Amino acid sequence: MSGFDVGSRLKYLRVQRDLSQRELAKRAGVTNSTISLIEQNSVSPSVSSLKKILDALPVSISEFFAGEQISHEQVFYRADELTEIGDGVLSWRLIGARRPNRSMSILHERYPPGADTGEDMLEHDGEEGGIIISGTIELTVGGEVRLLTTGDAYYFDSRLPHRFRNVSDSECIIVSANNPPSFSDGGNAQHHA
Repeated sequence: MSGFDVGSRLKYLRVQRDLSQRELAKRAGVTNSTISLIEQNSVSPSVSSLKKILDALPVSISEFFAGEQISHEQVFYRADELTEIGDGVLSWRLIGARRPNRSMSILHERYPPGADTGEDMLEHDGEEGGIIISGTIELTVGGEVRLLTTGDAYYFDSRLPHRFRNVSDSECIIVSANNPPSFSDGGNAQHHA
């Protein structure tokens, strides 16, 4: 998340909501020191940790990274206009993060070798699907585990516990979509995390 000050943004949003670090930690189910270290930029939170904290505010991931601005209904996006919402290891670039009234999320995802959405299985409302552009990903959905490679795809009910792991020694690239829009304004921020 180079160039984006996660710590200052989190502190700003926490203070704006009149929450102490202790209260936010309690609501998010993390330790006080976790909030403190993130706000000092001493640690970079995983996507799932950041998601838990933002849900406790509540603030969507796109709102967190986009700041307060909402854009017009842009149609075309250059690669450098996608909003990075990954955790510094995983790269998830969201198309149209600031688009008003977005009804789906489309992501360009990069999983370096060893990248993992976390041992805590993810569950949230909606559906998600994607196609593996290159590499291999281990996808666990509702107790089933599959290795998907280039050209393979998935589509599932996001309420089923799920996890994405790159168990190979090369990067995996996925293009995915989900609905209702995760990472949307209004606290509905959920995709894989």
